[in-house]
Amino acid sequence: MPDLGNLSERRQPLECRVALVSADRKLAGDWVDALNATAAQHENPYGLYFEATGVGAVEKLLLEEDNLQALIVDGGSSPDQLAAAEELVDRLHALRAQLNVFLVAQASSADAQGCTISVSVRQRFDELFDRREGNFNQMFRLVQAFIARRASTPFADTLKEYVFSARDAWHTPGHSGGDSLRNSPWVGDFYRFMGEHVFNTDLSVSVQVLDSLLEPHSVIQEAQDLAAQTFGARHTFFLTNGTSTANKVVIQQILGGGGKIIVDQACHKSVHHAIVMNRCEPVYLKSVLHPEFGIYGPVKREDIEQAVDEHGDARLLVITSCTYDGLRYDLKPIIDYAHERGVKVLVDEAWYAHGYFHPELRPTALECGADYVTQSTHKMLSAFSQASMIHVQDPDFDEFRFRENLNMHASTSPQYAMIASLDVARKQMAMEGYACLKRCLQMVETLRREVDATGVFRALTREDLIPEPLAGDNIRLDPTKVTIDISASGYSGKEMQIKLFDQYGIQVEKTTYNTVSVLVTLGSTESKLLRLIHAFKQLARHPRKRPQAGTPRRLPEFTRLTCLPADAYFADTEELPLMDNGVTATKNLIGRTSADEIVPYPPGIPVLVPGQEISAQIVQFLQQLLQGQTATEIHGLIYRSDEPMLRVVKEDGKKSPNKK
Repeated sequence: MPDLGNLSERRQPLECRVALVSADRKLAGDWVDALNATAAQHENPYGLYFEATGVGAVEKLLLEEDNLQALIVDGGSSPDQLAAAEELVDRLHALRAQLNVFLVAQASSADAQGCTISVSVRQRFDELFDRREGNFNQMFRLVQAFIARRASTPFADTLKEYVFSARDAWHTPGHSGGDSLRNSPWVGDFYRFMGEHVFNTDLSVSVQVLDSLLEPHSVIQEAQDLAAQTFGARHTFFLTNGTSTANKVVIQQILGGGGKIIVDQACHKSVHHAIVMNRCEPVYLKSVLHPEFGIYGPVKREDIEQAVDEHGDARLLVITSCTYDGLRYDLKPIIDYAHERGVKVLVDEAWYAHGYFHPELRPTALECGADYVTQSTHKMLSAFSQASMIHVQDPDFDEFRFRENLNMHASTSPQYAMIASLDVARKQMAMEGYACLKRCLQMVETLRREVDATGVFRALTREDLIPEPLAGDNIRLDPTKVTIDISASGYSGKEMQIKLFDQYGIQVEKTTYNTVSVLVTLGSTESKLLRLIHAFKQLARHPRKRPQAGTPRRLPEFTRLTCLPADAYFADTEELPLMDNGVTATKNLIGRTSADEIVPYPPGIPVLVPGQEISAQIVQFLQQLLQGQTATEIHGLIYRSDEPMLRVVKEDGKKSPNKK
C-alpha cells in the first residue's frame, strides 16, 4: 500500500526552463553547457534548466513550453544585431509578458562610442551581460534571483511566519486566533468547520510586522509593487472590499466634489453610487440589446465619441470591458479619442483580471492606455471574494491624494488572509498564468464542442452574441465566459438553472430567459467539465414538447434628469405605490422624479436612477416585472405591508434638513 499520510503536502518539483536565443549556434551551445554545469553545482530550488533555441523557433517555444520562465537573448556585437534583438523581445512580450528577459551583448553594440547601453535597451531587459565576460556563476545567480523575486509573496510569507511563531495575542480581534471558539460546546463546531488557519491569520493592525494596508511601507508595499509589475501598471493598490469600492475611489479621485462623467447606463451599480456620493453630473450611454437572447452588450463606439464631443467639460469616461457576458470593447481607439479631448478613462475590468496572461486575450485596458483599471481578482483568479486591485497609469497621478481617497473607503481592520490571497494570486499568474489559461481555453473548446454535439443546446459564438448595431465596432469575446442557448430544450433559463442544480449538483453563473452562462476559471477541473457535459447530454435526451415561453424585455427609454442624482437622493421625498390597480399608480407617478436607483435582475441595468423623470413606459415596465408567477427581482423598491413603493422627490423639491 502506498503511504498516503502526507499526500496533501506533496508537490511536484519545480521546473523553470530558460531559453538562450541566439543565431550563433556555437556560442549558444557553449553557454548552455556552461550554465547547466553551473546549475548542477549550486543550490537550484526552482529547477533552472538552460536550453538553446534559434531566433526563428523561439515564438513556437513560448507558445508550447508552459514551464518557460526566462529568456537570455543574444544581442550580437553590432548595432543592427542589437536592434533586431530589441524588436524580437517586443514580439515575444506580446505573447508572454511575464517572462524575465536578459540581454547578452557587447557594450559597443549599444551606441557608436561604445560608452553606455541606451535607455531603451535597459527598459526592455531585466539585466544585461557582456558577451565577452562569460561569468556563468554570476549569470546563473542573477537569472535565479529575478525568478525568485517574481515567485516571492512578501506579505503571504510574512503572515505565515508570524502565525507559526505562535505569539500570544492581547489585541483585536476578540476571538484571539480562534481561542474563543475552539473549546466552546456551542460554537466549537464552527471553529472545526472553518479550520484553524482561518482564525489565526485573522489579525489586526496591531501586528506591525504585517505592515498597514492604509499606509504600506514594507511587505504590503512590496506585494503591491510586484502586482504592478505583473499586471503591467505603474502603480497597483490592494482592496479588501471589492471592485465596488475600487470604482468609488477612482471616481472620487477624478470627480470628488462634482463634475461631469460619461458612463454606460449598464455599468456596475457602484459607479451609480459614486455619482451620487460625489455629486457628479452623469451623461448616460445606452447599451445595445441583443434581441434574440436578452443580453445587453457594449455601447456603440459612435455613441461614445459623440458624447465625448458634445460634453467637452466631461472629466471622466467609464467603460466596462469585458461585460458580464464576456464582450470586450476595442479599447485603444476609444481611449485615444478620449485622451485627445482631455478626458481620463476608467475601465472596469472586474471580469477580466486574467486577460494579460494569454496572447489570445490581449490587449488589456492597461495596454490600450487606460488611466485607471479596476479588477476583481477574486472573480476569475485565485483570490478570496472581495479581494480586488486598482491599477494606475495616469500620467497626472497624485498618489498622496489617491491614498487619502482610498482610506476614506477602506476598512481600518482589513482581512489579512484576503491580502495574502491577492499576493498569492499574483504569484500564480506571474509564474504559471499562461499555462493555467492555456488549459482553460482547451477546456472551453471541449465544452463548446460537446454542447453543440447534443443537437439541443448550442454554445454561442462571438458572432451570435454581437447585435447588429455593434457589427463594425470590432467587439471581441472572452472565451472563458460560455453562454449556452437553451431555446430548443423547451425550458426557460431559470428552469434550466434549477434542473442543473437539483439533479446534477451544478451551479451556473447567470441566466437570461433562454440562456445559461458558465465560467471556465483557474479552478475549473476536468472532472467538473465531465459532469457538466454529462448533464447537458442527459438533459438533451428529454427536451420539453412545448416550446419555451418568454421573450426578452427591452428596457424602457431613458427619459431625462431633472436634477443631479445627489440632489434627488438626499431630497425631501415621499413614497408612492407602484401597483395600486395599475392606472392610478401610473397617473400619480408620471412626471415625478425618482429618488432611488431601480434595478431589475436580470439584466442588472437601472430602469431609473436618482434624478430621472418617471414615464408611463417605465411604470408599466416595472408593473409587468412584478406580475405573474415569474416575478423579477427588483432592487431599490420599498415595500410597505408587501406593497411595492417608489421613493420620489416631493413636488416642492425642498430638502428637509432632518430627513435623508
